[in-house]
Amino acid sequence: MNAAKPPVRPGQALSTTTGTVTSSDGTLIAFSRAGQGPPLVVVDGALVSRATSPNRKLAPLLAGRFTVYTYDRRGRGDSGDTAPYWVDREIEDLAAMIAEAGGAACVYGESSGATLALEAAGRGLAITRLALWEPPMLIDGGRPPVPDDFLPRLRALAAGGRRSAAIKLFMTDAIRTPAIATVIAPLIVPLWAKFKALAHTLPYDAAITDDYLKGKPIPSGRWAELAAPTLVMAAGKGPAWMRRALEHLAGTLPAARYQVLDGQTHQVRPKAVAPVLLSFFGQSTAGAPTATAE
Repeated sequence: MNAAKPPVRPGQALSTTTGTVTSSDGTLIAFSRAGQGPPLVVVDGALVSRATSPNRKLAPLLAGRFTVYTYDRRGRGDSGDTAPYWVDREIEDLAAMIAEAGGAACVYGESSGATLALEAAGRGLAITRLALWEPPMLIDGGRPPVPDDFLPRLRALAAGGRRSAAIKLFMTDAIRTPAIATVIAPLIVPLWAKFKALAHTLPYDAAITDDYLKGKPIPSGRWAELAAPTLVMAAGKGPAWMRRALEHLAGTLPAARYQVLDGQTHQVRPKAVAPVLLSFFGQSTAGAPTATAE
């Protein structure tokens, strides 16, 4: 990286490059890179690719201080896929992205992508600082857990090409979307078409989050080896059960703090989260913070 380059100014057009990395199983993972500075890898949640993710608007807000990598998770966009699916393979994909970024990187994950990033960090990937936006978790009776047959049913629908049915099942059982939304959403034709194009990957997101949405206790010491300073964020306008779960999660991690973003929903606005990420990732890694509520 040429340190002599001037910083990217807000609103300035970014120079973005694209490429692919090869994951451990031979799958090609497509990515985009923008900005300059320490590497930062962004991991999307369900039903989005680089072309449709809200993080398209987040990357320019971070690229003045970081080299931001966004990528198509396997099965999405320009990335390949290899059957059968295993969560370990997505962790290997993230490892390949971190290797491309120079061997170590900050990582920001949203929703199921946050759960994926957390799992990856817990397995020793070279993640220097970790920020998580609402990894779906349930620790109490604040909402019904996902049924035991949820993942097999979702896999069957996706395998049978029943894309709309798979999306509706994911919305009702995993996201707990109000019933009226499952009626209205298909009427928004451009949005539903984007969802249907990625519906075959919903079992991937469900496999990543399934145990945590069944309300099972987090095993003691599960992430005891996770040394990276971690920021766990929740939406102020989201459900209380999610905030309780995420505050509890932060308390189980060795070097984490918990923060609520007032006025936000699960679909966090890039302009709301960007300043928080810039502050957190910009801090020195020396002296990890303890778990506190803010």
